[in-house]
Amino acid sequence: MAWISITSTVGISDDEFEMTAIRAQGAGGQNVNKVSSAIHLRFDIRASSLPEHYKEQLLKGSDKRVTNDGILIIKAQSYRTQEQNREDAIARLIEIIQKAGFKPKPRRATKPTRSSQIRRVDSKKKQGKTKSLRKRVDLD
Repeated sequence: MAWISITSTVGISDDEFEMTAIRAQGAGGQNVNKVSSAIHLRFDIRASSLPEHYKEQLLKGSDKRVTNDGILIIKAQSYRTQEQNREDAIARLIEIIQKAGFKPKPRRATKPTRSSQIRRVDSKKKQGKTKSLRKRVDLD
C-alpha cells in the first residue's frame, strides 16, 4: 500500500482507487484490438479519507467525470503503454483533488483614491470635448 501525497498535509492511499486496463479507442494499428493499454481509474469520493472540505467541493462541482453515486472516473489513453497511462491517470486525479482544495483569497472592497477619481473625470471631459468637435458645423 503506497501513499500518494496531494498537498503537504493531505494524501490518499492507493487502495482508495481502482484501476482497470481497457482497450483504447481510436486508431492504433495492429495492436489496437489486442493490447489493453488504456486505464480506467475509479475513485469513490464519499468513501475516501479526504477531508470533508475536499469531498464537498468535488461533489458540488459540475464535473462530468463525477457520477451521481459520487465516483470520479478518469480514462487515460493518451500514451501507448499501460504504465504511462497509469501515471497519467494518477497525476490527473491529484490535479483534480488539488483544484477542489483551493480556496480563493476573499476580496476586500476598496475605494478609489481622490486623485484617480479626478483623473477619470478629466479623461471623460477630454473625450467628450473631442467628440463635440467632430459634430457637423451649423452655418445658420
